[in-house]
Amino acid sequence: MLSSGMLLIGLTGGVATGKSTVARLFKACGAVVIDADDLARQVVQPGKPAWRDIVRLYGKHVLESDRTLNRPALAKIVFRDRRKLRALSGIIHPRVAREQSRFTRDLARKDPNALIVYDVPLLFEAGVDKRVDRIVVVVADQQTQIDRLQQRNQLTRAEALRRIRSQMPLAQKVKRADYVIDGTLPLLPLKRAVKVLYTALRKEMDE
Repeated sequence: MLSSGMLLIGLTGGVATGKSTVARLFKACGAVVIDADDLARQVVQPGKPAWRDIVRLYGKHVLESDRTLNRPALAKIVFRDRRKLRALSGIIHPRVAREQSRFTRDLARKDPNALIVYDVPLLFEAGVDKRVDRIVVVVADQQTQIDRLQQRNQLTRAEALRRIRSQMPLAQKVKRADYVIDGTLPLLPLKRAVKVLYTALRKEMDE
């Protein structure tokens, strides 16, 4: 527990397993959601230290005309080279962690009984699992992940597989989870599953 009555849930899963949908459903139930991807976008805004480090390491060709990061161009570079991906993670993750801690402290002051869901793709890889009270992993079969990535990000099958394999295998995440949600469920059963879990977590907080 972060403070009396507060619970911090780490929500993770593989790429394109349905994690963002589950986060939205938790929010609809009443949870406060912190999105690691949103925090990452904030820390790499033009001129910020992380932005400068990225440009220094990868060059100005990863920038758009307005000096914001060209995320697809950067992704093409780092997902083809694990060392470059680790270097990018080393730039972004510590700064995101500081922003999340600050945001969580602010929430604790405003609502000491908040149920906070921290939506973070690389929860285990970045060591965030050590800073949360419970872990929820959203899963999907690999073909579903590939299909979603091809449709959502216009990736080839090979590119989609590189994205999937750049993360810890889902089977390993499941072994370390407190709760597992099937991200391939139709929306109504998925809503019910999230609602049941949210209710159980709230009950745990009240005990």
